[in-house]
Amino acid sequence: MNKLLTALLFALAISSCNNASKDSAKEKAEPIQTTNLKKLQSPADTASAEPYLFTDKNGLVYLSWIEKKIGKSFLKVSTFTNEQWSEPMIISSGDNWFVNWADYPLVAADGANNLIAHYLEKSEEGKYTYDVKIVTSADDGKSWGAAKILHDDGKKAEHGFVSMIPYGDNYFVSWLDGRNSEMQEDGGHSEGHHGQMTIRGAVIDKQGNKSNEWELDNRVCDCCQTAAAITANGPVVVYRDRSEQEIRDMSIVRLIDGKWTTPKPIFADNWKIEGCPVNGPRIDAIGNSLAVAWFTSPDKNAQVNIVFSKDGGATFNSPLRIDEGKGIGRVDVVMLDENTAVVSWMEGSVIKAVKAYNNGKKEPSFIVAASAESRSSGFPQMTKSGTNLFFSWTDDKSKSIKVASFSL
Repeated sequence: MNKLLTALLFALAISSCNNASKDSAKEKAEPIQTTNLKKLQSPADTASAEPYLFTDKNGLVYLSWIEKKIGKSFLKVSTFTNEQWSEPMIISSGDNWFVNWADYPLVAADGANNLIAHYLEKSEEGKYTYDVKIVTSADDGKSWGAAKILHDDGKKAEHGFVSMIPYGDNYFVSWLDGRNSEMQEDGGHSEGHHGQMTIRGAVIDKQGNKSNEWELDNRVCDCCQTAAAITANGPVVVYRDRSEQEIRDMSIVRLIDGKWTTPKPIFADNWKIEGCPVNGPRIDAIGNSLAVAWFTSPDKNAQVNIVFSKDGGATFNSPLRIDEGKGIGRVDVVMLDENTAVVSWMEGSVIKAVKAYNNGKKEPSFIVAASAESRSSGFPQMTKSGTNLFFSWTDDKSKSIKVASFSL
């Protein structure tokens, strides 16, 4: 009897220790959210969506978004100063915009009161015939110049999925250009296209004028976001490519000594898919150190990965998988230093983030917010300023923009 009682007590003790360990693990995970993550008052009104975050060279954070009122779309911007968002400023508005959950407007700033932004305006009645309109400001967004069309092909086709970033005294811009494709009017973005989608790049001055333009790849995936960064060697662009065999992996092109390199895969996922997955990459750079995050699903094995480069994108290390088995993509990435990056992504309906290292290691992830897998929840955004990360996303229930900060 004493032996049996001793055994039972020992079993209970082991069980209690295991439970205590589990509780302790939970306690260690929870403070990452409760002490470091801070929900911020959003500057956006109701009926808002398509957020985008950008940090200039001085650390000033910009948040842009679209609000809809009485059949009209308004592109607005606000900055984060003194622990609060400024009064929103209207960049532009229109009643014939193409407003899409994945093809959202961007804003970029050079840190010297110069801003550039873009939005999409329908060019005719076709569902996917629209132009990229760019506008610039020289007084930190208080006033904006007349809109200009980014591309000059004159075709009634799809143009969008823009990247824009300061580049010296100018801006570098890349975009998907459908001048060689004829859109299917009865299909959606994931249905495919006739002809081939291209990706182009250009240098834009502070007044919105183009000084250079290039075709970077003549056959790419039809509707995934592009991403650009400026390395010590010059601009680089990553995007979802498209082979003749419908392999849609990530490729990179680099501007070296005035010439663009031949498109090169950053890793051979070998994801064969007939339609566009609407899930582009994100990139960040510090000098010639790069981090690229992306979604892929070869053989229906959905995953979110990150790779690092130490030579401006000429070569990459092996991918590090950062999702936890239910990743659906919608990624973002920021570099903290030359060896470290933070990746955000959607793990099912939850927005998560994780710190990853170029040695193949990563920290435990943390939850940013609960969201939804629906398209109306959009693509969560992330940027860094000082020792803080900023996140923004569309709340599917309230149909409004939410914002949070995370102390590193």
